[in-house]
Amino acid sequence: MGILQAKRTVLIAATIIASVITSGIQPALAESENAQPWREEYAYSVGMAAYPYTLPYLYMSQLRWMWTNIPRDPEYYPYAPINHFYHANKLADATYRDGGTPNNDTVYSVAWIYVGDEPVILSHPDMGERNFSFHLSGYTSDVFDVVSQRATGAAAGHYAIVREGFDGRLPDGVKTLKATPTPWVLLLGRTMVDGKGDMSNVSKLQDQFLLTPLSYWGTPQDSVPASRDVWPPYKIKQDPLASWRTINRAMTENPPPATENALLNFFAEVHIGPNQNLDTLDEDSKRGLARAARDAHKLAIRARADTPGGDIVNGWRRNPLEAGRLGAAGEYFTRGIVQSFKGIAPNYPEEGRYFGRSRDEYGQFFDGSKASYQLTFPAGQLPPVDAFWSVTMYGHDANLVDNSIDRYSIGDRSPDLTYNDDGSLTLYLQYQSPGKGLEGNWLPAPDGRFALTLRAYRPQEPILNGTWVPPELQTVEP
Repeated sequence: MGILQAKRTVLIAATIIASVITSGIQPALAESENAQPWREEYAYSVGMAAYPYTLPYLYMSQLRWMWTNIPRDPEYYPYAPINHFYHANKLADATYRDGGTPNNDTVYSVAWIYVGDEPVILSHPDMGERNFSFHLSGYTSDVFDVVSQRATGAAAGHYAIVREGFDGRLPDGVKTLKATPTPWVLLLGRTMVDGKGDMSNVSKLQDQFLLTPLSYWGTPQDSVPASRDVWPPYKIKQDPLASWRTINRAMTENPPPATENALLNFFAEVHIGPNQNLDTLDEDSKRGLARAARDAHKLAIRARADTPGGDIVNGWRRNPLEAGRLGAAGEYFTRGIVQSFKGIAPNYPEEGRYFGRSRDEYGQFFDGSKASYQLTFPAGQLPPVDAFWSVTMYGHDANLVDNSIDRYSIGDRSPDLTYNDDGSLTLYLQYQSPGKGLEGNWLPAPDGRFALTLRAYRPQEPILNGTWVPPELQTVEP
């Protein structure tokens, strides 16, 4: 190659490279002129990532305020002072609208407990053969201990709920539970009800469920203060950063464990987390966080309806063995969306293993306006449990579904089940009645989208180790 030809080649190459570079830069520059400021985009991205992790702090704050300070019909909604029980006096039905996929097998006993100043002692009477549990959750929705027929026995007992680091003396006969990781504790008690006629028996037991601050031990129960001193969540209509303000305040009050400091340091870059001040954040970042709060909440609602988490078996999503302790397992998205936002605070799998689904065998969302569905348990293949099992119907909002026969769940305690000639059991999951003679096996669906949860209370080893799984459903076109 001669010198002249070499120069020509270099010139051509330079021209081509310049053309490529210019064509690459110009669209990028043009695009950047219309893009959001980088600080806004960065805050938005961090906010979207942080929202599932921080969602329990927001949701718990909302529930704590409602259940201690917003009086609603006590027949359907929790309402009680701090360190006092609320007891449901009937099984949940479609009039309850606070979400959380309430079960229709047990009645709830709910309490917001504060142990930042002193321990609080939980007491219950002899429960006999009745299945019951009191799950105790920290502010993240992770359960830190349980009092139940399985875990602690049916005999009457007293159990101290203590903060980490407590080294004081407890009264004789009081057992200490595992220390709570946060000063605020949500207690969700579940007591089995064997039909409406059994409710009076349960109410007598509920009257003997007690919460006693240590300094009031031995005094009349009505001497325990009835405080409702809880701060209200910030209002999104008044402040686009209200969700983050609530989250920050809740995390300051209930600090996350030190093992999560790496995440907290990342979120702190846009002033999310304990002791963070949103008011000192730059305006671009504030706009990004405001957008993130809106978009991430919409994402959480969509994800909640699709029941993420766990593994899928025969089309059912089985709750993970880490359920109730998903934060400790590092499963923050599932903790926020399913364990907290969908379920408020769950059972340990050893107390109740759940199988949920919102889609048919073809991957389409269940829709009672488009199809009917059947669930058949082969002979000898009903859920193996030490207590009982049920299938419950929910709308897309995680509430029970209103229906003409006031039936919200169906299971082994349902009085009118009819078994097939071969010993199998078919349940009809549909909007319209399956016809005369089959209504005892009918779980009414809405005229639209829905989801199912199969609950196995005190599951036996085949459910825990995964060798038993629910059968696949079958879609029956109209």
